[in-house]
Amino acid sequence: MPAIPELEEIRRAQILEAALRTISARGCADVTMEDIAQAAGLSKGGLAHYFKSKNDLFQATFKEFFDRVFLRVKDELTARPGGPMEKLLGFEMLFNRDDPDVALGYPLLFDCMSLAARDDTYRALFDEWVNNWITVLKGIIEDGIAQGVFQGLEPEATARAASAIYQGIATRWCLAPGAHSREWALESVRRSVTGLLAPHRVLAGQEG
Repeated sequence: MPAIPELEEIRRAQILEAALRTISARGCADVTMEDIAQAAGLSKGGLAHYFKSKNDLFQATFKEFFDRVFLRVKDELTARPGGPMEKLLGFEMLFNRDDPDVALGYPLLFDCMSLAARDDTYRALFDEWVNNWITVLKGIIEDGIAQGVFQGLEPEATARAASAIYQGIATRWCLAPGAHSREWALESVRRSVTGLLAPHRVLAGQEG
């Protein structure tokens, strides 16, 4: 019986969701294809119909989740009121432990980073993750330049610096929570990003 594309896509999505939750909870090193097959309600052979190897599945899982996060970020930024500075500071969801994407996403990201230290394929996935953040931030900065809010800066270099600020603070907040509260993270982002942009803000009073 020929495969039905719609059902194939649904089953693939179920596998990726099962892989996401299993890898996030246990880490790549302690997860097998059999574990994910069981979580997805499939046999190991049934799982192999969709993903031929553990690496294929793990890489697809990382990419699927990273893409999902960026779609959410773009939607939230589009709906967010305020100007460019408010949008540059508008990633509070990254510091909310009750958010399901945050709870699942940080362990997944750190696994990807660990694998990227020694594997070019995972390094490319991490590079794509970073560059997507830079693209989002660069777009906000370019909007600020077009609106006359910022001047005298290079958008991509500034976006890379802002992205590094967010990543560093988020890593500390996630892995060392005892001394790094949500309030600390949000205030650190505010001080660091506003400080980065301060020499280039034309309408600082308007942007808050």
